[in-house]
Amino acid sequence: MKTRIFSIVFLVCISCAVYGQTKPAPATPQSDPQAVVAAFDKLVAGIEHANVNEVMSVYWNNPQLSLFNYNGTVTRGWDQVRKNRESSYPQIKDVKLEVTDKAVYMMGRDGALVTCQWRQSQTYKGTPETVTGRMTLVFKRFAQGWKAIHLHSSPDNPDSSRIPPSEQQQPEAAPSPAASPSPSPTPPRKP
Repeated sequence: MKTRIFSIVFLVCISCAVYGQTKPAPATPQSDPQAVVAAFDKLVAGIEHANVNEVMSVYWNNPQLSLFNYNGTVTRGWDQVRKNRESSYPQIKDVKLEVTDKAVYMMGRDGALVTCQWRQSQTYKGTPETVTGRMTLVFKRFAQGWKAIHLHSSPDNPDSSRIPPSEQQQPEAAPSPAASPSPSPTPPRKP
């Protein structure tokens, strides 16, 4: 009888151990570039719809969220980003956002960068406007999916008066005309 009980307990323990090893791992968010692109595309769609909730669902809900804005300012924290969107989006209509030169750089399993150029046209308070720029987003993978933890946006054509001389694009130098023909090497003497 003791042997039979021991055998049953042993079989149950083995079954539990085997089941635990073959049990599928819990589902985790994708760590491939397509999942990052999907999060980025959701952000773009939210901007085009001027939809605060759609846009904010892509950002990391944390006070450490940071945005380096197109106008040179910095916005810190999810709550502040949301307040800014809530105040401006009702004034924005007919948004068209064209994204070009999009690239995704995976930074290990849980990090990614997305870079692109963009052109946005819209009507703000009844006045049409169009701007262009470049953008870098830093994404991090969380249990609930990929979230943007930092955005840096800058103008395509910044005001040249604000660019230091060392950063200004220098014109290509024209070849200088030779004052006189260059001497040609003396041919070796024949013995």
